[in-house]
Amino acid sequence: MVQLSTEIRLKPKTLSEQTTKTNKKKKEEKSFSSLSPRSRTMACTNLTTMWVSSKPSLSDSSSLSFRSVLNPLPLPNHNSSPSRSSSVSPIQSSLRELRDRIDSVKNTQKITEAMKLVAAAKVRRAQEAVVNGRPFSETLVEVLYNINEQLQTDDIDVPLTKVRPVKKVALVVVTGDRGLCGGFNNFIIKKAEARIKELKGLGLDYTVISVGKKGNSYFLRRPYIPVDKYLEAGTLPTAKEAQAVADDVFSLFISEEVDKVELLYTKFVSLVKSEPVIHTLLPLSPKGEICDINGNCVDAAEDELFRLTTKEGKLTVERETFRTATADFSPILQFEQDPVQILDALLPLYLNSQILRALQESLASELAARMSAMSSASDNASDLKKSLSMVYNRKRQAKITGEILEIVAGANAQA
Repeated sequence: MVQLSTEIRLKPKTLSEQTTKTNKKKKEEKSFSSLSPRSRTMACTNLTTMWVSSKPSLSDSSSLSFRSVLNPLPLPNHNSSPSRSSSVSPIQSSLRELRDRIDSVKNTQKITEAMKLVAAAKVRRAQEAVVNGRPFSETLVEVLYNINEQLQTDDIDVPLTKVRPVKKVALVVVTGDRGLCGGFNNFIIKKAEARIKELKGLGLDYTVISVGKKGNSYFLRRPYIPVDKYLEAGTLPTAKEAQAVADDVFSLFISEEVDKVELLYTKFVSLVKSEPVIHTLLPLSPKGEICDINGNCVDAAEDELFRLTTKEGKLTVERETFRTATADFSPILQFEQDPVQILDALLPLYLNSQILRALQESLASELAARMSAMSSASDNASDLKKSLSMVYNRKRQAKITGEILEIVAGANAQA
């Protein structure tokens, strides 16, 4: 509290002024004594009312000091500066928020455009890897199954081709390592959940081999789902990474810990289409085909190649359909070596090629989904930027119109 102390010095009066004041006071007393009692009462009442309602003057030091204690005079603070919010009108604040939001949308659009171009460059290499690897995989499967069919007449025990009663199933779930790819990871995880529910309904036991960071984080948060191993797919699948998965699958099936191995991955169909599928990996089918759990055989002899090109400064896709080059095998084969040795050499290669193919197709599907998602995000950012710019221009125009009206009204008032 700041108190204001006031010191008032009275100027000494002259003799003539004192004499005049004394005569005036005697005259007032004489006139007051000449009044009637009723008039005296009314005069006293009026004087009392006037004294109570009067404001304290500067000559009244006590009243001035009392008022200063109750309501101290604010002293100017030279260190404090006026707040920014008090000097900014609500319209200006709203315009600033809109500008900040438009800038944020522009920066986000730049990021999505960059991610779209990166995914488009990577998906081309991944697509070529899938297309180039399919002929080898198809040829290997046909050779292996032809040999297996020829050996069905002989009494040869091949563990990977032996079909036994199913009590436990191993599910190899292939997911991606990164997000921002739409519903790619969610679709394959939902497919795995549906398959787990079916196995539970059949009363079968199961275990999961998770491949991919997204699948690993999903199953780690659900300890009630038994997981045998967590593996990473990598940004560019290689035979070494596929061999790690194949070794684990091979050991589980040979040791009879599981009676069936199913492979769940996203099949790459085109840049705009991919579908989660389930294939039976082990045991081998007696026919020269790869079949899914419903008995539908996969025909990958015909592929569609999608090439990214640029026309008029925009990315376009050209589609080309061709047949995969596969060799025809004679049903009658002569083996120079022991057929069991040939199968022992081909079966690990078969597992490796099938898992590598699944990893490559899953990666191509992930990149295609990311490219599509980033393209949609860029389009949405462009639409949002346009709508925000329209709102900003309308508010700015309304502000300018209001200022002009105020200026005109002030000029008319002065006139």
